[in-house]
Amino acid sequence: MWFWTMSIVGDMWFGFSWLLNQLPKFNPVKTIPDLASLKRHSDLADGTSRLPGIDVFVTTADPIDEPVLYTMNCVLSILAVDYPVDRLACYLSDDSGALVLYEALVDVGKFAPLWVPFCRKYCIEPRAPESYFDMVAPPQAGRASQEFLDDYRRVQMEYDEFKVRLDKLPDAIRKRSDMYNSMRTAEATWMANGTQWPGTWIDPTENHRKGHHAPIAKVVLDHPNCGHSQPNAEGNLSISATDERLPMLVYVSRDKNPSYDHNKKAGALNAQLRASALLTNAQLVINFDCDHYINNSQALRSAVCFMLDQRDGDNTAFVQFPQRFDNVDPTDRYGNHNRVFFDGTMLALNGLQGPSYLGTGCMFRRLALYGIDPPHCRAENVTVEATRFGNSTLFLDSVSKSLNQERSATPPPPLDDTFLAEIERVATCSFDKGTDWGKGVGYIYDIATEDIVTGFRIHGQGWRSMYCTMEHDAFCGIAPINLTERLHQIVRWSGGSLEMFFSHNNPLIGGQRLQLLQRVSYLNMTIYPVTSIFIMIYSLSPVMWLIPDEVYIQRPFTRYVLYLLVIILMIHMIGWLEIKWAGITWLDYWRNEQFFMIGSTSAYPAAVLHMAVNLLTKKGIHFRVTSKQTTADTNDKYADLYDFRWVPMLVPTMAVLICNVGAIGVALGKTMVYIGTWTAAKKIHAALGLLFNLWIMFLLYPFALAIIGRWAKRPIILVVLLSVIFVLVALLYVGLHILLSSVIPF
Repeated sequence: MWFWTMSIVGDMWFGFSWLLNQLPKFNPVKTIPDLASLKRHSDLADGTSRLPGIDVFVTTADPIDEPVLYTMNCVLSILAVDYPVDRLACYLSDDSGALVLYEALVDVGKFAPLWVPFCRKYCIEPRAPESYFDMVAPPQAGRASQEFLDDYRRVQMEYDEFKVRLDKLPDAIRKRSDMYNSMRTAEATWMANGTQWPGTWIDPTENHRKGHHAPIAKVVLDHPNCGHSQPNAEGNLSISATDERLPMLVYVSRDKNPSYDHNKKAGALNAQLRASALLTNAQLVINFDCDHYINNSQALRSAVCFMLDQRDGDNTAFVQFPQRFDNVDPTDRYGNHNRVFFDGTMLALNGLQGPSYLGTGCMFRRLALYGIDPPHCRAENVTVEATRFGNSTLFLDSVSKSLNQERSATPPPPLDDTFLAEIERVATCSFDKGTDWGKGVGYIYDIATEDIVTGFRIHGQGWRSMYCTMEHDAFCGIAPINLTERLHQIVRWSGGSLEMFFSHNNPLIGGQRLQLLQRVSYLNMTIYPVTSIFIMIYSLSPVMWLIPDEVYIQRPFTRYVLYLLVIILMIHMIGWLEIKWAGITWLDYWRNEQFFMIGSTSAYPAAVLHMAVNLLTKKGIHFRVTSKQTTADTNDKYADLYDFRWVPMLVPTMAVLICNVGAIGVALGKTMVYIGTWTAAKKIHAALGLLFNLWIMFLLYPFALAIIGRWAKRPIILVVLLSVIFVLVALLYVGLHILLSSVIPF
């Protein structure tokens, strides 16, 4: 009776969650940017542009878990993007305060004068050199001009040398520091100009260690309108007709102090938001994780199309792009592409207030991040208060200028010591105290998924958002293809979603100007991990096969069977229509189903448990930077895919797998024992039960592949192995039955 009751509750929850997932798709709309129209509108005859300024934020937390080469390729792709250089600035936020990242950025400033004109001259795609030289086949004589061949070889040679310099940077910094320390009897880390690095030192000490260091703000490349010369590559390309100027490039590392809460990625983004306001104060900002790069040079222009749309552009707070990854194995074993979500669910929200913010590849209107209401709801006079934005006269002036929607491309003020000190002051963690930063201003604090809550706060003020897809993907990144790292990522996302539900940002009560179906969409995003509880119960139900006696299952009424078939058919027809509309393949859909099953028996229950602990102890979800460093195996691009790492959250998944493998074996054994005594109805019920077991096995197939490690390169090994286990369990059951029947008469 208890199982019947739980199944009824579970079925009701499944139906409820399915409705929450379907209702926001009531009015699916596809939107395509018109780049030709934008060009006619913004590009002037004298070569200037009326496009709004864009500040690009790149965040990194650790040069080991997030390799320096990935980060520098991200920066290079931004510098080379097709956008007016005087209206573009790139800010790298380094939460580790590591000298190696700053000096790598200086090296970027030396290589970029060669790479950026090369991209502009030949319309290179993608504009991250590592991806370009890795993905694009080398040109052959006769298929390209000699000029291009010469330039290609020159740039490739310079890039190879650039990578060698990056690899040698840690040793070079160590040797330099050892030399200075021996002469000055100190144990500091020294910069190339002979001054002590204000961030973390190689040999940590007080005020110079990870988690405790001073703020740093350094301009690596000046604004192109400042008139200062920028570093030039020796023996430049023949680029007389190509714009050689580079966008502004700035290194920012906010201070760290054990006495302050650093608020993780949201705190780093807010520090960049304030620092950029003093330097460039662009009307639009876009943020990237350090492992992403611009794959389509027209991406920024595409997002601007929606911001300048005369129909509803002024009320558009942000434009979100789908996330794409280029390191995923061809079969996408763990559903990293997640196209059902990115190309189906998010795209369908365009017909409402728009998609949620997904953490990276999202262009914001600066005013929306400041917590200012959209134009159709905004008061005539908005007061810029220090109690809300912080006690910095320069920053308050920048907010006032943003309210005036100034679009002129003005260079930053003179970068004297006083001005740089003010930039460092607004980038400190203590600047947030006593203000609305992290609550009503900027990116939201005190939650593991700052992205969803930030988007929710903005939508709740009445803003809308748009989803921008491009035929040639806008951005690409690195995904964790190791199962354990992938599940750690899912725990943080799902745990943060549950935290949102149990906070004042609950979709049922928060968001004053949120549309009804948009509220339903956010509700679905916050409670979906609860579904895993009932999936776990169903997944473990095959243990009933292991009961020695026969299990009698009540035969359902024919009318109920027909009703169930109609419901299942309708759900699959709707799913098929969604796939066709979104352009998703059946493989993407199937991988999504499989990984949802794996997550529902591991990551999602762990998130529910974390949430229960949080409610009792007030300790939130522990933020863990997803490691992008792969296994050191130069011969196998997907070596990390076959590295299986046991963690406690995988125990339930293993239990479900063992339970169903054992159930199938016992079912075969029971068939051999009772086949002559079962009625036709019992045989049908047994067949349906066995079908359920097999269905779970198909869903857990990627997890079973993970267990066998490198043998998974030949999946036929798993099929043979499971078949042998089924037969062995069946024979074991028959043997035990014969043995026990001779002792205990049945």
